[in-house]
Amino acid sequence: MPKKYQIQTKAAPPKFYPVGKYATIEFREDCAGSCKECVKKNCVYDIFKDNYLHMSQMDEPEYLYACNSCFRCIQECTKGIFSRVVNPEYREIGDEYWTPDILGRTWYQAHTGSIPVSGAGYRGPFVGKGFDSMWTDMSEIVRPTRDGIHGREYINTCIELSRRPERLAFNEDGSLAIDIKPILEIPLPILFQHPDFGILSKNVLVSMLRAAQTLGTKMLINASDVYEDLMPFGPFIIPLVKKDNFQNYPKLLTHVEMVEIEYEPGIEKIFGALKAMNENLVISVGLELKADLDYAKTCVELSKTDIDTIHVYANSNGREFESDNPRFIKDMLRDIHLALIDAGKRQQLNIIASGGICMAEHVNKAIICGADGVTIDLPLLIAMECRLCDRCKNGLSCPVELEAIDPAYGSNRITNLMGAWRNQILEMLGAMGLREARRLRGEVGRSMWFEDLEKESFAPIFGERKISIDVG
Repeated sequence: MPKKYQIQTKAAPPKFYPVGKYATIEFREDCAGSCKECVKKNCVYDIFKDNYLHMSQMDEPEYLYACNSCFRCIQECTKGIFSRVVNPEYREIGDEYWTPDILGRTWYQAHTGSIPVSGAGYRGPFVGKGFDSMWTDMSEIVRPTRDGIHGREYINTCIELSRRPERLAFNEDGSLAIDIKPILEIPLPILFQHPDFGILSKNVLVSMLRAAQTLGTKMLINASDVYEDLMPFGPFIIPLVKKDNFQNYPKLLTHVEMVEIEYEPGIEKIFGALKAMNENLVISVGLELKADLDYAKTCVELSKTDIDTIHVYANSNGREFESDNPRFIKDMLRDIHLALIDAGKRQQLNIIASGGICMAEHVNKAIICGADGVTIDLPLLIAMECRLCDRCKNGLSCPVELEAIDPAYGSNRITNLMGAWRNQILEMLGAMGLREARRLRGEVGRSMWFEDLEKESFAPIFGERKISIDVG
Protein backbone atom coordinates (compact mmCIF):
# COMPACT_ATOMS: atom_id res chain seq x y z
CA MET A 1 0.00 0.00 0.00
CA PRO A 2 1.47 3.41 -0.92
CA LYS A 3 2.59 5.65 1.89
CA LYS A 4 0.00 8.18 3.00
CA TYR A 5 0.89 11.69 1.84
CA GLN A 6 1.44 14.09 4.72
CA ILE A 7 2.96 17.54 5.10
CA GLN A 8 5.23 17.80 8.11
CA THR A 9 5.09 21.29 9.63
CA LYS A 10 7.38 22.94 12.15
CA ALA A 11 6.75 26.29 13.86
CA ALA A 12 8.67 29.16 12.22
CA PRO A 13 8.24 32.32 14.35
CA PRO A 14 8.38 35.63 12.47
CA LYS A 15 11.74 37.38 12.21
CA PHE A 16 10.04 40.78 12.07
CA TYR A 17 7.01 41.82 14.09
CA PRO A 18 3.84 41.09 12.15
CA VAL A 19 1.33 43.89 11.67
CA GLY A 20 -1.29 42.80 14.19
CA LYS A 21 -4.95 43.69 13.79
CA TYR A 22 -5.45 44.71 17.40
CA ALA A 23 -3.53 46.68 19.98
CA THR A 24 -4.11 46.63 23.73
CA ILE A 25 -4.70 49.60 25.99
CA GLU A 26 -4.02 49.26 29.70
CA PHE A 27 -4.44 51.80 32.48
CA ARG A 28 -1.68 50.32 34.61
CA GLU A 29 -1.89 52.91 37.35
CA ASP A 30 -5.25 51.34 38.25
CA CYS A 31 -3.94 47.77 38.21
CA ALA A 32 -4.39 46.14 41.62
CA GLY A 33 -1.42 43.90 41.03
CA SER A 34 -2.93 41.34 43.35
CA CYS A 35 -4.71 39.05 40.88
CA LYS A 36 -3.56 35.47 41.32
CA GLU A 37 -3.93 34.85 37.63
CA CYS A 38 -3.80 37.83 35.26
CA VAL A 39 -6.19 37.54 32.33
CA LYS A 40 -3.17 37.57 30.03
CA LYS A 41 -1.87 34.36 31.59
CA ASN A 42 -5.28 32.75 31.15
CA CYS A 43 -5.52 33.40 27.40
CA VAL A 44 -6.69 30.10 25.93
CA TYR A 45 -4.72 30.80 22.75
CA ASP A 46 -1.53 31.95 24.54
CA ILE A 47 -1.59 35.13 22.47
CA PHE A 48 0.24 37.23 25.02
CA LYS A 49 2.85 34.54 25.60
CA ASP A 50 3.60 34.48 21.88
CA ASN A 51 3.49 38.23 21.34
CA TYR A 52 7.07 38.50 20.16
CA LEU A 53 7.38 42.28 19.81
CA HIS A 54 6.04 43.03 23.25
CA MET A 55 7.88 40.25 25.05
CA SER A 56 11.27 41.12 23.52
CA GLN A 57 11.12 44.92 23.65
CA MET A 58 8.34 45.69 26.15
CA ASP A 59 7.00 48.33 23.75
CA GLU A 60 3.59 49.89 24.24
CA PRO A 61 1.05 49.34 22.96
CA GLU A 62 1.41 45.63 22.22
CA TYR A 63 0.05 44.39 18.90
CA LEU A 64 -1.96 41.16 18.99
CA TYR A 65 -0.93 39.59 15.72
CA ALA A 66 -2.62 36.21 16.36
CA CYS A 67 -5.61 37.31 18.47
CA ASN A 68 -8.73 35.20 17.84
CA SER A 69 -11.24 37.80 19.06
CA CYS A 70 -12.76 35.82 21.92
CA PHE A 71 -12.69 38.92 24.20
CA ARG A 72 -12.16 36.76 27.29
CA CYS A 73 -9.29 38.93 28.50
CA ILE A 74 -11.40 42.08 28.35
CA GLN A 75 -14.41 40.50 30.03
CA GLU A 76 -12.49 38.86 32.86
CA CYS A 77 -10.17 41.72 33.88
CA THR A 78 -11.29 42.33 37.48
CA LYS A 79 -10.42 46.03 37.40
CA GLY A 80 -11.83 46.69 33.94
CA ILE A 81 -8.62 48.45 32.88
CA PHE A 82 -7.87 46.27 29.86
CA SER A 83 -9.29 47.06 26.41
CA ARG A 84 -8.47 46.62 22.75
CA VAL A 85 -8.40 48.83 19.64
CA VAL A 86 -7.73 48.29 15.95
CA ASN A 87 -4.12 48.91 14.96
CA PRO A 88 -4.08 51.82 12.43
CA GLU A 89 -1.06 50.33 10.63
CA TYR A 90 -3.11 47.20 9.97
CA ARG A 91 -5.64 49.18 7.93
CA GLU A 92 -2.91 50.29 5.53
CA ILE A 93 -1.51 46.92 4.43
CA GLY A 94 -2.75 44.97 1.42
CA ASP A 95 -5.47 46.23 -0.89
CA GLU A 96 -9.15 45.69 -1.65
CA TYR A 97 -8.65 42.08 -2.77
CA TRP A 98 -5.55 41.06 -0.79
CA THR A 99 -7.07 42.36 2.41
CA PRO A 100 -5.26 42.87 5.73
CA ASP A 101 -7.20 39.89 7.10
CA ILE A 102 -5.85 37.62 4.35
CA LEU A 103 -2.30 38.79 5.02
CA GLY A 104 -2.67 38.27 8.76
CA ARG A 105 -4.11 34.78 8.38
CA THR A 106 -1.40 33.82 5.88
CA TRP A 107 1.33 34.96 8.28
CA TYR A 108 -0.27 32.95 11.07
CA GLN A 109 -0.49 29.79 8.98
CA ALA A 110 3.10 30.18 7.74
CA HIS A 111 4.21 30.61 11.34
CA THR A 112 2.31 27.74 12.94
CA GLY A 113 1.21 25.39 10.14
CA SER A 114 -2.23 25.42 11.78
CA ILE A 115 -5.68 26.31 10.50
CA PRO A 116 -6.64 29.83 11.67
CA VAL A 117 -9.64 30.10 13.97
CA SER A 118 -11.73 33.00 15.20
CA GLY A 119 -13.21 33.06 18.69
CA ALA A 120 -15.80 35.59 17.56
CA GLY A 121 -16.83 33.55 14.51
CA TYR A 122 -17.39 34.95 11.03
CA ARG A 123 -18.47 38.58 11.13
CA GLY A 124 -18.18 39.50 7.48
CA PRO A 125 -20.86 40.21 4.87
CA PHE A 126 -23.26 37.54 3.70
CA VAL A 127 -22.05 37.87 0.13
CA GLY A 128 -19.07 39.54 -1.52
CA LYS A 129 -17.20 39.70 -4.79
CA GLY A 130 -15.41 36.89 -6.56
CA PHE A 131 -15.19 33.63 -4.67
CA ASP A 132 -17.18 35.19 -1.80
CA SER A 133 -20.33 34.92 -3.91
CA MET A 134 -19.97 31.14 -3.90
CA TRP A 135 -20.52 28.67 -1.06
CA THR A 136 -19.68 24.98 -0.75
CA ASP A 137 -22.09 22.26 0.36
CA MET A 138 -21.11 20.85 3.76
CA SER A 139 -24.05 18.46 4.12
CA GLU A 140 -21.78 15.49 4.98
CA ILE A 141 -20.11 17.25 7.90
CA VAL A 142 -22.10 15.10 10.36
CA ARG A 143 -20.13 12.01 9.34
CA PRO A 144 -17.01 11.93 11.54
CA THR A 145 -15.36 9.13 9.56
CA ARG A 146 -15.21 11.46 6.58
CA ASP A 147 -13.34 14.12 8.54
CA GLY A 148 -10.26 14.89 6.50
CA ILE A 149 -7.82 15.37 9.35
CA HIS A 150 -9.03 13.11 12.14
CA GLY A 151 -11.17 10.55 10.31
CA ARG A 152 -10.35 7.00 9.33
CA GLU A 153 -10.88 7.45 5.60
CA TYR A 154 -7.97 8.65 3.46
CA ILE A 155 -8.73 11.63 1.21
CA ASN A 156 -6.51 11.88 -1.85
CA THR A 157 -5.40 15.34 -3.04
CA CYS A 158 -3.36 14.08 -6.01
CA ILE A 159 -3.87 15.47 -9.54
CA GLU A 160 -2.36 14.66 -12.95
CA LEU A 161 -0.51 17.06 -15.20
CA SER A 162 -0.07 14.65 -18.12
CA ARG A 163 -2.70 13.89 -20.75
CA ARG A 164 -4.98 10.91 -20.21
CA PRO A 165 -5.77 8.50 -23.07
CA GLU A 166 -9.17 8.92 -24.72
CA ARG A 167 -9.92 5.21 -24.42
CA LEU A 168 -8.18 1.92 -23.67
CA ALA A 169 -7.82 -0.94 -26.16
CA PHE A 170 -6.65 -4.47 -25.39
CA ASN A 171 -5.20 -7.36 -27.36
CA GLU A 172 -6.67 -10.85 -27.17
CA ASP A 173 -4.16 -11.81 -24.49
CA GLY A 174 -5.30 -8.93 -22.32
CA SER A 175 -2.28 -6.72 -22.94
CA LEU A 176 -2.72 -3.06 -23.88
CA ALA A 177 -3.04 -2.43 -27.58
CA ILE A 178 -2.16 1.27 -27.30
CA ASP A 179 0.90 3.13 -26.07
CA ILE A 180 0.42 4.71 -22.66
CA LYS A 181 2.56 7.74 -21.93
CA PRO A 182 4.18 8.11 -18.49
CA ILE A 183 1.78 9.63 -15.97
CA LEU A 184 2.94 12.82 -14.28
CA GLU A 185 1.23 13.41 -10.93
CA ILE A 186 1.67 15.81 -8.05
CA PRO A 187 0.26 15.06 -4.57
CA LEU A 188 -1.31 18.49 -4.12
CA PRO A 189 -3.63 20.46 -6.45
CA ILE A 190 -1.36 23.48 -5.99
CA LEU A 191 1.66 24.53 -8.06
CA PHE A 192 3.97 27.46 -7.38
CA GLN A 193 4.53 30.37 -9.73
CA HIS A 194 7.45 32.78 -9.92
CA PRO A 195 5.89 36.13 -8.82
CA ASP A 196 6.06 38.97 -11.32
CA PHE A 197 7.04 41.53 -8.69
CA GLY A 198 8.71 41.77 -5.32
CA ILE A 199 12.16 40.99 -3.98
CA LEU A 200 13.10 38.03 -6.17
CA SER A 201 16.62 37.34 -5.00
CA LYS A 202 18.35 33.98 -5.25
CA ASN A 203 17.47 33.26 -1.61
CA VAL A 204 13.77 33.90 -2.26
CA LEU A 205 13.80 31.68 -5.34
CA VAL A 206 15.62 28.84 -3.56
CA SER A 207 13.18 29.12 -0.63
CA MET A 208 10.27 28.52 -3.00
CA LEU A 209 12.00 25.66 -4.83
CA ARG A 210 13.02 23.92 -1.60
CA ALA A 211 9.41 24.09 -0.42
CA ALA A 212 8.23 22.68 -3.79
CA GLN A 213 10.72 19.85 -3.41
CA THR A 214 9.57 19.10 0.13
CA LEU A 215 5.92 19.10 -0.91
CA GLY A 216 6.44 17.16 -4.14
CA THR A 217 4.85 19.88 -6.29
CA LYS A 218 6.35 22.01 -9.08
CA MET A 219 7.16 25.66 -9.69
CA LEU A 220 6.80 27.67 -12.87
CA ILE A 221 9.84 29.88 -13.57
CA ASN A 222 10.93 31.87 -16.60
CA ALA A 223 13.52 29.74 -18.39
CA SER A 224 15.90 32.72 -18.46
CA ASP A 225 15.87 32.81 -14.63
CA VAL A 226 16.89 29.15 -14.23
CA TYR A 227 20.64 29.51 -13.77
CA GLU A 228 23.11 26.68 -13.21
CA ASP A 229 22.77 26.67 -9.40
CA LEU A 230 19.08 25.77 -9.74
CA MET A 231 19.57 22.76 -12.00
CA PRO A 232 19.50 20.30 -9.03
CA PHE A 233 15.84 21.35 -8.61
CA GLY A 234 15.14 20.32 -12.24
CA PRO A 235 12.38 17.75 -11.52
CA PHE A 236 10.45 20.42 -9.61
CA ILE A 237 10.82 23.21 -12.19
CA ILE A 238 8.43 24.01 -15.03
CA PRO A 239 10.31 26.45 -17.30
CA LEU A 240 8.28 29.12 -19.08
CA VAL A 241 9.31 29.54 -22.72
CA LYS A 242 8.02 31.23 -25.87
CA LYS A 243 7.70 30.19 -29.47
CA ASP A 244 10.79 32.16 -30.49
CA ASN A 245 13.15 31.24 -27.63
CA PHE A 246 12.57 27.62 -26.55
CA GLN A 247 15.50 26.49 -28.74
CA ASN A 248 17.82 28.43 -26.40
CA TYR A 249 17.29 25.99 -23.51
CA PRO A 250 18.05 22.45 -24.76
CA LYS A 251 19.92 21.43 -21.60
CA LEU A 252 17.17 22.70 -19.31
CA LEU A 253 14.39 20.99 -21.26
CA THR A 254 16.13 17.63 -21.00
CA HIS A 255 16.34 17.95 -17.20
CA VAL A 256 12.68 18.79 -16.52
CA GLU A 257 9.46 16.78 -16.74
CA MET A 258 7.19 19.58 -17.90
CA VAL A 259 7.40 22.82 -19.87
CA GLU A 260 4.96 25.68 -20.39
CA ILE A 261 4.90 27.69 -23.60
CA GLU A 262 3.10 31.01 -23.96
CA TYR A 263 0.07 30.90 -26.26
CA GLU A 264 0.07 32.59 -29.63
CA PRO A 265 -1.64 31.64 -32.89
CA GLY A 266 0.12 28.76 -34.63
CA ILE A 267 1.77 27.53 -31.46
CA GLU A 268 0.84 23.92 -32.25
CA LYS A 269 3.50 23.85 -35.00
CA ILE A 270 6.36 23.65 -32.49
CA PHE A 271 5.03 20.93 -30.19
CA GLY A 272 6.87 18.35 -32.27
CA ALA A 273 10.14 20.25 -31.83
CA LEU A 274 9.64 20.27 -28.07
CA LYS A 275 9.00 16.52 -28.03
CA ALA A 276 12.13 15.99 -30.14
CA MET A 277 14.17 17.61 -27.36
CA ASN A 278 12.56 15.39 -24.69
CA GLU A 279 10.12 12.71 -25.80
CA ASN A 280 8.53 12.41 -22.34
CA LEU A 281 8.11 16.16 -21.91
CA VAL A 282 4.68 17.15 -20.62
CA ILE A 283 3.52 20.28 -22.45
CA SER A 284 1.39 23.06 -20.99
CA VAL A 285 0.16 26.13 -22.85
CA GLY A 286 -0.14 29.38 -20.90
CA LEU A 287 -3.22 31.36 -21.96
CA GLU A 288 -4.04 34.85 -20.66
CA LEU A 289 -7.78 35.43 -20.23
CA LYS A 290 -8.26 38.62 -22.24
CA ALA A 291 -11.53 40.30 -23.08
CA ASP A 292 -10.85 40.29 -26.84
CA LEU A 293 -10.12 36.55 -26.92
CA ASP A 294 -12.69 33.77 -27.18
CA TYR A 295 -10.79 31.72 -24.61
CA ALA A 296 -13.33 28.88 -24.44
CA LYS A 297 -13.07 28.31 -28.20
CA THR A 298 -9.29 28.69 -28.06
CA CYS A 299 -9.05 26.02 -25.35
CA VAL A 300 -11.16 23.64 -27.45
CA GLU A 301 -8.83 24.14 -30.41
CA LEU A 302 -5.78 23.57 -28.21
CA SER A 303 -7.30 20.38 -26.84
CA LYS A 304 -7.16 18.87 -30.33
CA THR A 305 -3.36 19.26 -30.39
CA ASP A 306 -0.66 17.20 -28.68
CA ILE A 307 -0.65 19.05 -25.33
CA ASP A 308 -1.33 17.87 -21.80
CA THR A 309 -2.42 20.94 -19.85
CA ILE A 310 -3.91 24.37 -20.43
CA HIS A 311 -2.81 26.97 -17.88
CA VAL A 312 -5.23 29.91 -17.85
CA TYR A 313 -4.16 33.21 -16.32
CA ALA A 314 -6.27 35.94 -14.74
CA ASN A 315 -4.68 38.95 -13.03
CA SER A 316 -3.60 38.92 -9.37
CA ASN A 317 -7.16 39.82 -8.32
CA GLY A 318 -8.67 37.00 -10.39
CA ARG A 319 -9.97 39.32 -13.10
CA GLU A 320 -9.96 39.31 -16.89
CA PHE A 321 -7.14 41.22 -18.59
CA GLU A 322 -7.70 44.33 -20.73
CA SER A 323 -11.40 44.73 -20.00
CA ASP A 324 -13.50 47.70 -18.89
CA ASN A 325 -15.86 45.29 -17.12
CA PRO A 326 -13.63 42.32 -16.26
CA ARG A 327 -15.17 38.98 -15.39
CA PHE A 328 -13.97 36.91 -12.45
CA ILE A 329 -12.01 33.69 -12.93
CA LYS A 330 -14.72 31.43 -11.49
CA ASP A 331 -17.07 32.35 -14.33
CA MET A 332 -14.39 32.08 -17.00
CA LEU A 333 -13.31 28.66 -15.73
CA ARG A 334 -16.89 27.49 -15.92
CA ASP A 335 -17.14 28.53 -19.59
CA ILE A 336 -13.89 26.74 -20.49
CA HIS A 337 -14.80 23.58 -18.60
CA LEU A 338 -18.23 23.29 -20.26
CA ALA A 339 -16.83 24.04 -23.71
CA LEU A 340 -14.32 21.19 -23.36
CA ILE A 341 -17.10 18.86 -22.18
CA ASP A 342 -19.19 19.74 -25.24
CA ALA A 343 -16.16 19.02 -27.42
CA GLY A 344 -15.62 15.64 -25.74
CA LYS A 345 -12.09 16.59 -24.64
CA ARG A 346 -12.42 17.40 -20.97
CA GLN A 347 -11.45 13.95 -19.66
CA GLN A 348 -8.15 13.96 -21.54
CA LEU A 349 -6.91 17.46 -20.75
CA ASN A 350 -5.98 19.28 -17.53
CA ILE A 351 -6.81 22.87 -16.62
CA ILE A 352 -4.63 24.82 -14.21
CA ALA A 353 -5.88 28.23 -13.03
CA SER A 354 -3.89 31.27 -11.90
CA GLY A 355 -5.04 34.55 -10.40
CA GLY A 356 -7.01 35.48 -7.31
CA ILE A 357 -6.11 32.34 -5.32
CA CYS A 358 -5.23 33.68 -1.88
CA MET A 359 -6.92 31.27 0.58
CA ALA A 360 -7.29 27.51 0.90
CA GLU A 361 -11.02 27.65 0.18
CA HIS A 362 -10.27 29.27 -3.20
CA VAL A 363 -8.46 26.11 -4.28
CA ASN A 364 -11.58 23.96 -3.82
CA LYS A 365 -13.84 26.62 -5.33
CA ALA A 366 -11.64 26.89 -8.43
CA ILE A 367 -11.77 23.09 -8.81
CA ILE A 368 -15.57 23.14 -8.49
CA CYS A 369 -15.65 25.71 -11.30
CA GLY A 370 -13.77 23.30 -13.57
CA ALA A 371 -10.04 23.52 -12.86
CA ASP A 372 -7.91 20.50 -12.00
CA GLY A 373 -5.54 22.57 -9.88
CA VAL A 374 -4.25 26.09 -9.27
CA THR A 375 -0.99 28.01 -9.09
CA ILE A 376 -0.10 30.55 -6.42
CA ASP A 377 2.55 33.27 -6.31
CA LEU A 378 1.77 36.14 -3.92
CA PRO A 379 0.90 33.77 -1.02
CA LEU A 380 4.48 32.48 -1.27
CA LEU A 381 5.87 35.97 -0.72
CA ILE A 382 3.38 36.70 2.06
CA ALA A 383 4.37 33.46 3.80
CA MET A 384 7.92 34.83 3.93
CA GLU A 385 6.57 37.95 5.74
CA CYS A 386 6.06 40.16 2.66
CA ARG A 387 3.53 42.93 3.39
CA LEU A 388 2.59 43.78 -0.22
CA CYS A 389 3.62 47.34 0.60
CA ASP A 390 4.94 47.95 -2.97
CA ARG A 391 8.08 49.63 -1.63
CA CYS A 392 10.19 47.37 -3.84
CA LYS A 393 8.30 48.60 -6.91
CA ASN A 394 9.48 52.11 -6.12
CA GLY A 395 13.07 51.11 -5.53
CA LEU A 396 12.79 51.37 -1.73
CA SER A 397 14.16 48.93 0.83
CA CYS A 398 12.09 45.94 1.96
CA PRO A 399 10.85 46.35 5.57
CA VAL A 400 11.38 42.63 6.23
CA GLU A 401 14.67 42.33 4.29
CA LEU A 402 13.22 39.63 2.07
CA GLU A 403 16.23 39.61 -0.22
CA ALA A 404 18.41 38.16 2.56
CA ILE A 405 15.98 35.50 3.83
CA ASP A 406 17.50 32.19 4.88
CA PRO A 407 16.24 29.57 2.38
CA ALA A 408 15.76 27.01 5.15
CA TYR A 409 13.54 29.46 7.05
CA GLY A 410 11.68 30.63 3.93
CA SER A 411 10.95 27.10 2.74
CA ASN A 412 9.80 26.17 6.25
CA ARG A 413 7.28 29.03 6.27
CA ILE A 414 5.94 28.09 2.82
CA THR A 415 5.68 24.41 3.81
CA ASN A 416 3.75 25.41 6.93
CA LEU A 417 1.34 27.46 4.83
CA MET A 418 0.71 24.56 2.46
CA GLY A 419 0.25 22.21 5.41
CA ALA A 420 -2.47 24.47 6.81
CA TRP A 421 -4.06 24.89 3.37
CA ARG A 422 -4.11 21.15 2.73
CA ASN A 423 -5.78 20.51 6.08
CA GLN A 424 -8.49 23.00 5.14
CA ILE A 425 -8.89 21.37 1.72
CA LEU A 426 -9.27 17.99 3.44
CA GLU A 427 -11.81 19.36 5.90
CA MET A 428 -13.91 20.77 3.07
CA LEU A 429 -13.68 17.58 1.00
CA GLY A 430 -14.62 15.49 4.01
CA ALA A 431 -17.59 17.73 4.79
CA MET A 432 -18.74 17.34 1.19
CA GLY A 433 -18.46 13.56 1.38
CA LEU A 434 -15.64 13.31 -1.17
CA ARG A 435 -12.52 11.19 -0.80
CA GLU A 436 -10.61 12.57 -3.76
CA ALA A 437 -9.86 16.09 -5.00
CA ARG A 438 -10.32 14.96 -8.61
CA ARG A 439 -13.94 14.05 -7.88
CA LEU A 440 -14.61 17.69 -7.07
CA ARG A 441 -13.72 18.94 -10.56
CA GLY A 442 -16.72 20.70 -12.11
CA GLU A 443 -18.99 19.38 -9.33
CA VAL A 444 -21.20 22.47 -9.11
CA GLY A 445 -23.81 20.36 -7.33
CA ARG A 446 -21.53 20.69 -4.30
CA SER A 447 -21.78 24.47 -4.39
CA MET A 448 -24.25 27.33 -4.20
CA TRP A 449 -23.93 30.54 -6.21
CA PHE A 450 -25.42 33.83 -5.08
CA GLU A 451 -26.66 34.72 -8.56
CA ASP A 452 -28.60 31.46 -8.85
CA LEU A 453 -29.98 31.59 -5.32
CA GLU A 454 -31.20 35.13 -5.75
CA LYS A 455 -32.90 34.28 -9.02
CA GLU A 456 -34.58 31.17 -7.60
CA SER A 457 -35.55 32.56 -4.20
CA PHE A 458 -36.30 36.25 -4.60
CA ALA A 459 -37.05 36.81 -8.28
CA PRO A 460 -40.49 35.11 -8.07
CA ILE A 461 -41.41 37.50 -5.24
CA PHE A 462 -39.67 40.77 -6.12
CA GLY A 463 -38.96 40.34 -9.83
CA GLU A 464 -35.67 40.37 -11.68
CA ARG A 465 -32.91 42.68 -10.49
CA LYS A 466 -32.73 45.73 -12.78
CA ILE A 467 -29.35 46.94 -11.56
CA SER A 468 -26.72 44.21 -11.52
CA ILE A 469 -24.25 44.01 -8.66
CA ASP A 470 -20.69 42.88 -9.10
CA VAL A 471 -20.33 39.49 -7.46
CA GLY A 472 -18.01 38.09 -10.10
